[in-house]
Parts: sequence; structure tokens; C-alpha cells
Amino acid sequence: MLKYMVFLFFTTTLFSLETQIQQEDNSYSPKVECLVLEDENSILCKFEVIIDPIEDQTISLKWINPNQEITRTRDIVIPAGSSSAYDFRYLDGREKGIWNFKIIYKDKEYSNNFEIK
Repeated sequence: MLKYMVFLFFTTTLFSLETQIQQEDNSYSPKVECLVLEDENSILCKFEVIIDPIEDQTISLKWINPNQEITRTRDIVIPAGSSSAYDFRYLDGREKGIWNFKIIYKDKEYSNNFEIK
């Protein structure tokens, strides 16, 4: 019985420490990723909040071309209980070079650069 209680205490403590370390490590910060899919003629960008919001949240996004011109702006609602939003563009007709996909979420900016060759 004592071994069982020690094991239970150990696993509970370990789980609690792991959760605390993850929170201190900022592993819950939002992430932006973009993928250029040449074979599908598209660029797919994803914004992930990680923690499911308890209420709807609005994000603003911007596609910025290699000349630093904003070519698209859009507001997207992330519904309560969801943790991500996507936007895509066709690859054809886009300028070659380094693009920036920028998100504004809770008054902070998050971005990702990708290259169109």
C-alpha cells in the first residue's frame, strides 16, 4: 500500500512540475506557419493559439509582398473552443521573393516569412 501511495504521489508531482515548466517555457505562445505547396499551386498559412479560447476571438492578418506592400488584409474570427485559423492564396501571379504573413492577436504581432521562387 505504501508503494502505491509513493507511486501516486510521484506521478502527480511529476505531472504538476511538467505543466509548470511548459507554462514558464512559453510553450503556449501563438505560432504562425506558412507552407508553399507548388504542386497544389497554393500558399497555406496557419495561426495557432494552442490554448482553446473560451470565447470568440478576432485576429487580423496581412500578406506583405517582397516590396513591403500589403496585398491582402482580412479579419478572421476564431470560434470559442477552436485554436487555429487558416488563410491561403494561389501561388500563380505572386511576386517572387520573401513574403511576410503577419497576424495581430490581442494587440501583439506574430509573423512568418516564406519564399516564392
